[in-house]
Amino acid sequence: MISQHDRQAAIAQNDQADGKEGPAPSRRQAVAHLRRLVPLLGSHRRLTIGATLALTAAALISLALPMAVRRMIDNGFGQGDGEFINRYFLMAMALAVALAIASALRYYFVTALGERLVADLRKKVFGHVLSLPAQFFDSNHSGEIASRLTGDTAQIKTAVSLTASVALRNSILCVGALGMMFVTSPGLSSIALAVIPLILLPLIVFGRSVRKKSRAAQDALASASSYASEIIAANRTVQSFNAEDAARQRYVCDVEMSYGKSIAAARSRACLTGFAIALIFGSVVGVLWLGAHSVLAGTLSPGSLSQFLIYSVIAAGSLGSLSEVWGELAQAAGAAGRLFELLNEQTYDREPEASMPLRSPVRGGIEVSDLHFSYPNTPQKEILAGLSMTVSPGETVALVGPSGAGKSTVFSLLLGFYDGSGGRLSIDGRDVRSIAPRDLRKEISIVPQEVTIFATTIFENIAFGRPDATRDEVVAAAIKAQAHGFITGLENGYDTVVGERGLTLSGGQRQRLAIARAILKDAPVLLLDEATASLDAENEQLVQEGLEQLMDNRSTIVIAHRLATVLKADRILVVDAGRIVEQGTHASLMRNGGLYKRLAELQFKGPATDTELDAA
Repeated sequence: MISQHDRQAAIAQNDQADGKEGPAPSRRQAVAHLRRLVPLLGSHRRLTIGATLALTAAALISLALPMAVRRMIDNGFGQGDGEFINRYFLMAMALAVALAIASALRYYFVTALGERLVADLRKKVFGHVLSLPAQFFDSNHSGEIASRLTGDTAQIKTAVSLTASVALRNSILCVGALGMMFVTSPGLSSIALAVIPLILLPLIVFGRSVRKKSRAAQDALASASSYASEIIAANRTVQSFNAEDAARQRYVCDVEMSYGKSIAAARSRACLTGFAIALIFGSVVGVLWLGAHSVLAGTLSPGSLSQFLIYSVIAAGSLGSLSEVWGELAQAAGAAGRLFELLNEQTYDREPEASMPLRSPVRGGIEVSDLHFSYPNTPQKEILAGLSMTVSPGETVALVGPSGAGKSTVFSLLLGFYDGSGGRLSIDGRDVRSIAPRDLRKEISIVPQEVTIFATTIFENIAFGRPDATRDEVVAAAIKAQAHGFITGLENGYDTVVGERGLTLSGGQRQRLAIARAILKDAPVLLLDEATASLDAENEQLVQEGLEQLMDNRSTIVIAHRLATVLKADRILVVDAGRIVEQGTHASLMRNGGLYKRLAELQFKGPATDTELDAA
């Protein structure tokens, strides 16, 4: 079992490699991250203005109360005027009601603004993530990305709807109280002002520690969330291998590490808050001691001292709250930084001229010439090493070869997920690198080996590539894919909600839904990656009939390890080590006695004759 120390070292190494943690953002960077949120507020001016006005009104009413206290002490108590006291108590009550209304409006507006901003931010980040290239997902965990969309945006919502409003309100109160302190007693205020630098210095020193530890806590939590998402998604595999205990211990280790880092961040914030409050209120007590002697000396009235006392408490309390608020804002800045890391990812590195669409109608002629490719994460390993092939419009070509030969990579390049490092890949004479990815993928249908089924209705799963499809069109596609029978046998038919990743369906049923999805898209180029791999012999024969209708007059590339599924292809290309090493019909390749024949004999456990393969 991996020790906690080893686990921490591994996470630290991975985070450093992925650029996730690194040094905590500086104060300037933290402010810059938060400043990038401001443009999002501009599109919601009514909420922003309402929140600002309500917040300002609440602060100003709070600043007006001490003046009423001074007048009441000096003019009411000092002169024994009960009527005067009654009037000022009524005025104070009116101010209290106004303060309550302003505070309620402040809470509503800032909460609504926080919810609106986070909703916009989630939509913006999610939309951007969907447009990122394939290599981004090769090196980033989907669970961590989901954690940023949920946990980090929740942190920002708290910062905007609560922390930021508290910070602004306390800033107004602090500045206003300091100003009124000078109006009340310039001498005492000068002494209080001289102490402020001594208070701010610890805030600056402790602030960076809080930011660093808050970021570490967020990264540790993201790591735990990512692992949990991965294990939950693969729960059947975990249970099949009796790996529940190992997974549980690994997650416990991650959670404990997250807890430890969160406690370290909380400890730093607690020290920051306690130290700041001790300095602030200690300085207030000292200044009030001087003020009390001024009253005794007759240079300051009791009412003025009371007013000064209340304003100093307001200023001190506001300044103390700001020290707490900065810790919250530091956490929000870290969360914002992580989200903006996603937004800063380049969506695609193709040139602007790639926006030119394919000529219509697309015929589907495919030409691959001396194509080279290595995956970005393993540039030293060349997957395609000079592969060349052609597919005429309407032709069906099968790619056959051992695992890792580069067959699926050809599909990834055709779909524009990656760009080849050398050579040319074109459709209808146009280099795919000069075609906008959305326009390119619009002309291609694919039935992958690992089918993706979403936790929604069967109708919506089939119509995923064509959301505007009618019910009749969806049913027609399902009939061609031999899926209509099992769908109508379900309790709610096409409105049946399947489980996450379609686990309530069999492998063959999921495969037929994917085929129906491709049939409905009706694209001129069709890619089949082991499209019948999950079907039994009876269903395979039925689906082959649907596929033959789908492949008619379409350029089709079929990847298959089961050689019996490619016997009807116009041509068979044998791929090995990233090159085409043989091509021809089934009969000619069997006569050549090369790799194709060896693969066929391995499948049939001995020398295979043409008659045996044709029977298959």
